[in-house]
Amino acid sequence: MASRNLNKVILIGNLTRDPELRFTPQGNAVASFVVATNREWTVQGERKQTVDFHNIVAWNKLGEICGQLLKKGIKVYVEGRLQTRDWMDKDGKKKYKTEVIIEDMIILSPKRDGQDEEPMPEVEQESVEHTDQDIDLDNLNLDDLDSAN
Repeated sequence: MASRNLNKVILIGNLTRDPELRFTPQGNAVASFVVATNREWTVQGERKQTVDFHNIVAWNKLGEICGQLLKKGIKVYVEGRLQTRDWMDKDGKKKYKTEVIIEDMIILSPKRDGQDEEPMPEVEQESVEHTDQDIDLDNLNLDDLDSAN
């Protein structure tokens, strides 16, 4: 009997800052941003709340779209998979970072009055999917990528 595995993340939350769009040396676009999700519950009549912050990474065409359309505060739906990277820092300590590598993004915030009406770009799923063939993800540090500016 074959074993089944699943690595799927679905989040709805708000961007904590504008996305950072960069390009790999091979020319692949990569956008990174943080989505905050809130959780509320009640304990003995007292309302409690917590916020979680999720590191999001979008590659290629989806990364370009995220870099162009997303802004701090916008509510988004993102769907993808968890990936944990590790590397050695300059002091020789092993560091870890868990990110959500997204394959789909939907803007949920309504357009504000006065915003330019730009049509949403059409994105075919095959152009959004990321392949590991050109990029060594095991040794990739997003902090080392060239800035798009």
